[in-house]
Amino acid sequence: MHLLIPFASSSSEYARRTLRELKLPHLERLLARLTPVHHDTGSDDTLSPPHERAQARLLGLHGADGLLPWAALQAQQTQADTSSGEGWGWVTPCRWQVGRDHIRMDPPDTLALNETESRALLAAMQPYFEEDGISLLFVSPTRWLARSPLFRTLPTASLDRVAGRDLEGWTPKGAQAAPIRRLQNEMQMLLYTHPLNEARAERGLPPVNSFWLSGTGALDSTPVSPTEAKLTVAHQLADAALREDWPAWGEAWQQLDAVECAALLAALAQPGPPERAMLTLCGERSAQTLAAAPRGLLTQVIGIFGRQPTSHIWDTL
Repeated sequence: MHLLIPFASSSSEYARRTLRELKLPHLERLLARLTPVHHDTGSDDTLSPPHERAQARLLGLHGADGLLPWAALQAQQTQADTSSGEGWGWVTPCRWQVGRDHIRMDPPDTLALNETESRALLAAMQPYFEEDGISLLFVSPTRWLARSPLFRTLPTASLDRVAGRDLEGWTPKGAQAAPIRRLQNEMQMLLYTHPLNEARAERGLPPVNSFWLSGTGALDSTPVSPTEAKLTVAHQLADAALREDWPAWGEAWQQLDAVECAALLAALAQPGPPERAMLTLCGERSAQTLAAAPRGLLTQVIGIFGRQPTSHIWDTL
């Protein structure tokens, strides 16, 4: 069993204060038994956040920063033909709030976009994408698959880097990204007076006025499935972290500790090699993977977090 926790920490001082005040008994006991086996060091301005890099490594996905082929992986799982190594990406309909000195993207889930609305948007937007050789395929209201040779080598920022935040510095750069920037401008004009947005306004819902491209890249090998890797990704912290609602994030941490961390702790007590139980904690910059030493070495190998305060680990993320 391998438990991966995105948004386990944050550079926000409010988040650090919340962590200092939290009681996470199961995590405390886990860290007393686990020792670091892999540390992914990065910065908070990488296009691919630490939890995506960690998950890609565990699944055998390869790609440069901003080119971890998540959309191509989903296309393969939906039986699309990915054998040619063609580029794929995710298109997420969203709302941009444009201020005098910033552009902020609302978290897509706050749109309350339903399938009927999303399919109507896709139908209206698809002809413009097709002019640039980009085909769209509906997956869910806030996620469409997009296929284009352009996406093989166009780095894009993860939605988890930009949802709820200022888009400055995250939009695709360079001549290669020109079609995407143009399409984003065209979609803002198209959707400004679209009847769907007028109907949403009557219901008190925010408009959809743009899209975000992410998950670009191409598969170069067959990845391991999460089931085969016995990988569990705990997403409970993401929503509150992206909204910077640190009290809610602290509550989510306590629930995660009581359920997922408790389950991993129980797995350590099961017969068999304990090193099969692993934990990966991910912050905004880095990720730390920890595992149990074989039972015969437990008295010899003590993880650094077993003899230091638990708070020490947050400094590594």
